[in-house]
Amino acid sequence: MKAKPFLMLPFAVCSLFACNSPAQKANTAKTDSTTVKYLTKPLISSIYTADPSAHVFEGKIYIYPSHDIDAGIPENDNGDHFAMKDYHILSMDSIGGKVTDHGVGFDIKDIPWAGRQLWAPDAAYKDGTYYLYFPVKDKQDVFKIGVATSKRPEGPFKAQPQPIAGSFSIDPAVFTDTDGSSYMYFGGIWGGQLQRWDKGKYDSNGSKTDLQKDDAPAITCKVAKLKGNMLEFDGAVKDVVILDSLGKPLLGKDHNRRFFEGSWMHKYNGKYYFTYSTGDTHLLTYAIGDSPLGPFTYKGVFMKPVQGWTTHHSIIEVKGKWYIFYHDTEISGKTHLRNVKVTTLEHNADGSIKLIDPFL
Repeated sequence: MKAKPFLMLPFAVCSLFACNSPAQKANTAKTDSTTVKYLTKPLISSIYTADPSAHVFEGKIYIYPSHDIDAGIPENDNGDHFAMKDYHILSMDSIGGKVTDHGVGFDIKDIPWAGRQLWAPDAAYKDGTYYLYFPVKDKQDVFKIGVATSKRPEGPFKAQPQPIAGSFSIDPAVFTDTDGSSYMYFGGIWGGQLQRWDKGKYDSNGSKTDLQKDDAPAITCKVAKLKGNMLEFDGAVKDVVILDSLGKPLLGKDHNRRFFEGSWMHKYNGKYYFTYSTGDTHLLTYAIGDSPLGPFTYKGVFMKPVQGWTTHHSIIEVKGKWYIFYHDTEISGKTHLRNVKVTTLEHNADGSIKLIDPFL
């Protein structure tokens, strides 16, 4: 029987159906773009882009996305078909304005220790230097996180000779608090390998999915404070603890709420909003805490599933208004060839985030 388009299924689709594999689900995420009405249009269509990390630098909006390519690799649960090799850095003067593609600002060939798969990056600025944080598999096929620097937000960036000591997995997101302290949130399960670090070192024979302990606390994102040089961790890597309304950790079986990948942090009215993707249930969710290190209390879903298997975002404030950058597969209909978008994000009077539907 032909699968129905993903967006036409019930909201909690993966809690109702056996949607437990990226390779299996990729086809259900393809929709007929002639009948679908999207909330927003792609920011750029000349190349495929995903995982947009947006920042305001020098009065402009800079976007640091993954650069999707079709490498001819079959889709699988490890994400081998996401075989990205470089980053194009984008900018825009204002939301809705012209988008400039500054070209390749960083290339995998310029990373001395890299093997393959240059996945979702993030960027930060301090004291005249721009920092680009990137996950890439090393020559042993293990994801580590590196950092590159530039004097310009669009690059080109030059990589440090080694990955950040103590780093692992994927999806670095760097948040700088109002006191100047910076923190990196990172990690992703399944192809992101986070579950293979459960014992404190990489297990090449570890699980391909999660901890496979449904009734135990779910594996979660990691956080580390950065030193003042923005190149090293300042102290131990810690767990980002996400609690339910009763103060209990979210469990491994709670796929509609537990962390999968793609974290972000923003601060609003003195509270810290930890946002992330639930992965195989395709939701963007949020939890709120009183410290950048947590713990965080789960609050709900703020974005329904997009077209495509993955969902990855960033949130920024521009001239007093908040925006979410995200991606879907409107242009290609293929889960590994994505396009970045932006829409408004609204905080309600009680501090909750208004639910976003990526379709009209």
